[in-house]
Amino acid sequence: YASVVSRDSVRIAFMLAALNDLDVQAADIGNAYLNAKCKERIWTVGGPEFRSFGLEGKPLVIVRALYGLKSSGAAWRAHLAESLVEMGFTSSRADPDVWMKAARKPDGTKYYEYILVYVDDILVISHETKPIMERIGELYRLKEGSVGPPTRYLGADVRKVTLDDGSEAWALSPDSYCKVAVDNVERELQERTGHRLKKRADTPLPVGYKPEVDITEELDTELHSLFMQMIGSSRWMFELGRLDILHETSILSSYMASPREGHLEKLYELFAYIKLHPECLLIMDPRNPVVDDRWFNVENDW
Repeated sequence: YASVVSRDSVRIAFMLAALNDLDVQAADIGNAYLNAKCKERIWTVGGPEFRSFGLEGKPLVIVRALYGLKSSGAAWRAHLAESLVEMGFTSSRADPDVWMKAARKPDGTKYYEYILVYVDDILVISHETKPIMERIGELYRLKEGSVGPPTRYLGADVRKVTLDDGSEAWALSPDSYCKVAVDNVERELQERTGHRLKKRADTPLPVGYKPEVDITEELDTELHSLFMQMIGSSRWMFELGRLDILHETSILSSYMASPREGHLEKLYELFAYIKLHPECLLIMDPRNPVVDDRWFNVENDW
């Protein structure tokens, strides 16, 4: 029930910002849930912490959407939605947690302002983000130091890069997450076997590797759990932008029900590849692509 903007929406929003030369600002709303009131009537019994108020053991009514209540996420989303509607924003039908509002630049150019919401993290995209942030700051307490150009969003590093023609574009990178994931895997491997990840891995998996013919022993319960954790990490890596391991991760994921020692060994090789090839960027390039029409000649044999 909480606001959870999709990663695809975030990437599209950064591309729209690049195409329309818009500013991007991020902020974190402090104690977000406590701004909303409970929709239901919820009772509890005062514990020892209420002794100084003379309320220990007495029935209490919870009136605010406390963290931990099942309905708090929905209550906060509804409360924030009311504020955004009052500001003139409309929820997108494609992604309800993308809010948009028609606007004009000083030169008369029409465009849309956007607010993306992930629970209490907001991303504002506009030609002039300051008035929007100031208005949100009047309604809610923004965490100190959280307002500014985004550096990290939904697990991905965010930064501006300079293209070869001197123009700037937003870019998303999974590098920080990948480094932490690889470090954790290598630490576990070293503690368990005394070995480290391989020092050479030119591809995520060896060329011609066929996991279906692996006849090594099936993993025990502990290593099976480790295999699933590593698959989960690699899945999140390609979700954040490591498209070069998508196919390999998909292949190994098909053996999650009953992985073998050989499958785990190849998964370690995949992490070695990530360690040796750590940099990855998804650049929201606003320039028109250069297309060589000769590739579309009707005489080509596709």
